[in-house]
Amino acid sequence: MTKPLADRIALVTGASRGIGYATALALAKAGAHIVAVARTQGGLEELDDEIRKLGGSATLVPLNLTDSDGIARLGAGLHERYGKLDILVGNAGVLGPSSPIGHIELKSFNDVMAINVSANFQLIRCMEPLLKQSDAGRAVFITSGAANKATAYVSPYAASKAALETLARAWAQETANTKLRVNLFNPGPVRTRMRATLMPGEDPATLDTPEQVAELIVPMCAPDWTETGKFYDYKTRSLMSFRSPA
Repeated sequence: MTKPLADRIALVTGASRGIGYATALALAKAGAHIVAVARTQGGLEELDDEIRKLGGSATLVPLNLTDSDGIARLGAGLHERYGKLDILVGNAGVLGPSSPIGHIELKSFNDVMAINVSANFQLIRCMEPLLKQSDAGRAVFITSGAANKATAYVSPYAASKAALETLARAWAQETANTKLRVNLFNPGPVRTRMRATLMPGEDPATLDTPEQVAELIVPMCAPDWTETGKFYDYKTRSLMSFRSPA
């Protein structure tokens, strides 16, 4: 039986663990070839092993996303090898410091923005031409409820996710008349290392797993997904439209 994402090329950032790892596996199971990007070589190799067990294939890209030239080289390499990109999952992100704003060093703030915002900006710049070469380019960015709640003591993270949401929404508007669809996905509290760092006293068994979350990211990457500029909330299993404050 033909797999729904057969012959599609999917780029997943932060693919060495957590939601990125699970999403890469789920996309591979659906038939996509995975371009797995992460800083951790060992995690990427573990992912490759699991994808091979599924009968899938992957290209491993050890890359720190603060390397904007590296992202550009990746885009050029994908163009040369495939001539297109069908799926972009912008998952990589860092939590940053958990402190009152006045206690946070400027470098720490900039480090969070570099990964959570600037890297995604560069990915958009470098991957948009490839996504437009697809018959159904799909981009999904992983966001957080912290963006609209303006969560205290994680201000760099909250601000970075708010910026990412605006960036993705603007891109969705710019590409609304093309075949490219751009959306956001909010997983909420999930059993990941980042969550454990933020909430060390929390029982991880009370949280859904990255694998459960990934199951609902995959449909947003499929050719038959038609919505753009929307926000999927995992906790409520609902697709939302953005609206101006009352």
